[in-house]
Amino acid sequence: MNTIVKIILRPMHLLGVAALLLAAAPVAAQNIYKCTKAGQVVYTDQPCPGQTGQLLHKADDAEVIDQYLRLGQDHLALQYADAHHLDALYQERLAAYQKTQEEKADRQANEKIAAQQEQQQAQQQAIAEAATNRERLRDENESLRQENDNYRGQLADSNYNAPPAYWGGQPSYGYGYG
Repeated sequence: MNTIVKIILRPMHLLGVAALLLAAAPVAAQNIYKCTKAGQVVYTDQPCPGQTGQLLHKADDAEVIDQYLRLGQDHLALQYADAHHLDALYQERLAAYQKTQEEKADRQANEKIAAQQEQQQAQQQAIAEAATNRERLRDENESLRQENDNYRGQLADSNYNAPPAYWGGQPSYGYGYG
């Protein structure tokens, strides 16, 4: 990867850019050189012409192997290790990578199980609430049936429907009209 970034910087911004590049360097897993060409600062992953630049970050072998593994390029990690006679380091980094992948898979499986348990609990809660609601409605319905039966009984009672006494004649209000 031959990356060249041309940046014209004021001295105040140089420290910020350098810090940003150093922070990103472990992810990039490559060397970063600071070169000056025609008065401009240039950052690249290749050494500066004439060895006039400054090496800001030197990627170590573990970073390179880890980067290949994270990218799913196991064969390139193995090729790099073979080319640099780093079999032991490759096995160590591969084991660490596989362990983190297993831990990630375990964590995801546990999260999935927890989500399923939460869903089951929510379903059980909904079932319990529905049963409680049905029971309340049954009780309310039974109460209304009893009230209805009471009203029917009152309607069937002849005294209940008896006309008032004054319907037979004029009521006496105590004024002596009648």
